[in-house]
Amino acid sequence: MKNKELLMQGNEACVEGALVAGMRFFAGYPITPSTEIAELSSEKLPLVGGKFIQMEDEIASMAATIGASLTGLKSMTATSGPGFSLKQENIGYAAIAEVPCVIVDVQRGGPSTGLPTSPSQGDIMQSKWGTHGDHPIIVVAPASVRETFDLTIKAFNFSETYRTPVIILLDEVIGHMREKIELPDISKIDIVNRKKPLVNKEDYLPFKADEDLVPPMADYGEGYRFHVTGLVHDETGFPSNNPDVSDKLIRRLDAKIEKNKDKIVEWEEKNTNDAEIIILSIGCVSRASNAAMKIMRNKGIKVGTFRPITVWPFPEKRLEELSQKVKAIIVAEMNLGQMALEVERISKCMTRIEKVNKVNGEIITPDEIIAKIKEVL
Repeated sequence: MKNKELLMQGNEACVEGALVAGMRFFAGYPITPSTEIAELSSEKLPLVGGKFIQMEDEIASMAATIGASLTGLKSMTATSGPGFSLKQENIGYAAIAEVPCVIVDVQRGGPSTGLPTSPSQGDIMQSKWGTHGDHPIIVVAPASVRETFDLTIKAFNFSETYRTPVIILLDEVIGHMREKIELPDISKIDIVNRKKPLVNKEDYLPFKADEDLVPPMADYGEGYRFHVTGLVHDETGFPSNNPDVSDKLIRRLDAKIEKNKDKIVEWEEKNTNDAEIIILSIGCVSRASNAAMKIMRNKGIKVGTFRPITVWPFPEKRLEELSQKVKAIIVAEMNLGQMALEVERISKCMTRIEKVNKVNGEIITPDEIIAKIKEVL
């Protein structure tokens, strides 16, 4: 049977992917340019037995998302830059309490209220370090409507596998653009559900990890004793000031992602085999990068592109390999160089790093990238 073809917006594709992944709870607060995610969730969740709630603010939205996940529901919230800032304390709570949830950030210009209807990629570093302390995080960044659908499913799968918050980092262009997409056969999509405890209820320790460093997770109301706190805690879930307990917990939280990077990290590269110059970008800017690459290739200039699909963890190993082969890496991003800092760290002065940056609410064009390539040549 032929797969279904639809004209779909990026924000709509996010909701459709979430529903396929098993989302049954959404809590949010309307904010441009993510509002369509809340609107469509409010429409579709009741049809599949799910729940939608508009909370009084972004802080409460994140708290409700965590609470629903603890009862066993796959849960999501969506926002933009200012709301993402407000969610950070509770994102940290989800990280230390190991509560699976998905947070969509459709980026807009900032700081503060900034440019509400204009595109930006200014939340790259906030997505990793927005909440304080050492904590795990997985961040994916789609570059098309279809990829938004696919990566939303993957975000839920990562969240359930590793008991961690996962962030979908869209930008306003990808969130609001419409493309004809072909949705896959849903019966052939891999869906991951959280690991459940196999021990007797009286023997259950909610934060005792298996060999994969991830503890099985009971649902609230199933009869398991399950204490949750934002404080450092031992395997019972109750707070502890013991330095050994603290060290063990924080290192395990980090290691459950770090030791599985090869299963998580994803990227796309084009024409890198013979490339002398690589354009590195994410989201909507990667589309301009591909256009610039094609124009320069037609002129005989060996240009390739590299696009992190998982922004965090960053595809460090592959970028380090490419850094040893190319004359320059051009990092194009709609901020003042957040991702370029990571590229410079990874490249370790093995190649020249150049930046194309824009913070005026307009997208980076192929011509602007080409101008930088000509400077490098």
